[in-house]
Amino acid sequence: MKTIGSSVSRNSVLTINLLLAMALLLAACGKPPEAPARNAQGADAKPAAAASAPTGTLNLYNWNNYIAPETVERFEKQFNAKVQQTYFSDNDELLAKLAAGATGYDIMVPTSNALEILIKKGDLARLDPAKLPNLKNVKPEFLNTPFDPGNVYSVPYAYSTTVLGYNDQKLQGAGIDVRGTEVIFEAKIACKLKGRITVLDSPDEVFSAAFIYLGIDPNTRASDDYKRAAELIKKAKPCWAAFNSSSYIKEMSAGNIWLALGYSVDFFQANQDAAAAKQSFKIVAVVPRQGAVLSVDNMVIHKAAPNPDLAHAFINFMLDGQNGSELTNLIGSGSANAAAIPFIKPEIAANPSIFPDAAAVQKLSQLQLLPSELRLERGRLWTEIKVR
Repeated sequence: MKTIGSSVSRNSVLTINLLLAMALLLAACGKPPEAPARNAQGADAKPAAAASAPTGTLNLYNWNNYIAPETVERFEKQFNAKVQQTYFSDNDELLAKLAAGATGYDIMVPTSNALEILIKKGDLARLDPAKLPNLKNVKPEFLNTPFDPGNVYSVPYAYSTTVLGYNDQKLQGAGIDVRGTEVIFEAKIACKLKGRITVLDSPDEVFSAAFIYLGIDPNTRASDDYKRAAELIKKAKPCWAAFNSSSYIKEMSAGNIWLALGYSVDFFQANQDAAAAKQSFKIVAVVPRQGAVLSVDNMVIHKAAPNPDLAHAFINFMLDGQNGSELTNLIGSGSANAAAIPFIKPEIAANPSIFPDAAAVQKLSQLQLLPSELRLERGRLWTEIKVR
């Protein structure tokens, strides 16, 4: 900048006064905008918000086949991140690993009754609602549950229902109208299909179905209720082919099993497999008129998550409508995300076992934890049922 000496012309003075006036005017109006910052290579620097966006590796501990590949790819691209997935087969495996000291997980996806254990043990980090603006997309009936009041630790991810699935041709031919669980618990009906019925190999699910059929709260703590349910199951068991949680999808799509107590997502898959095999029948799923069990899986952050900021970003990302719809379109899971509904295939959105109507929703129950002594008693009854 040129220095002005003591001997200056009139024009210089006028120029200086003009410059001073302009400076005062600019000060009064605010600081003029600065030129964009430049990096070492001379390119414009990224905005601060983009520069502070979380990135890195997200360690996701999930059920197998429980996120669409295109969803993972979109997340990785948007956040310049890598999703590293490991899998568990049931909630007991997840709980056992954590109890043994396993760490390194950012996001985990436990079912609500396992969530209750994780909260009580102090295994989870509290969520930051300010980082989850898409939480507004969750349907109100899936929030503020007894498992996590106020959703301090969890956000719903996906759900399934435990329902009845059947071969439409075979059941019509047998003259059986599948509306409720009487078709598996009343021997006079069930034995018309003897050898063609399976129920889940799960005391949680079979006892709960029996309770609901008997008009008993599936979360009952009464020992006598368990004995009543066990007697009902024992009387119906001779009509059933098997307790089966692993191969009933294949058996139904092949036409070997005609009626089953199973999961809505599995019946969706069985029907797809039957269609792919060009079977003449369909596998239809129905929520029993008496009611059913609802299983909600939730996104949570481990208390020692290596990347909690990216974990929050993932949860918020999954609560976007399109991102949240892709799992439903892939496997037929239910979605608690209201913003996802417009992106879900119409035939799935119209499936009443995946998206029950308001009346059916009122009859859905989530299972709570049983006291240890009652779990032992139920285990003893379950063994009696299985060996009889």
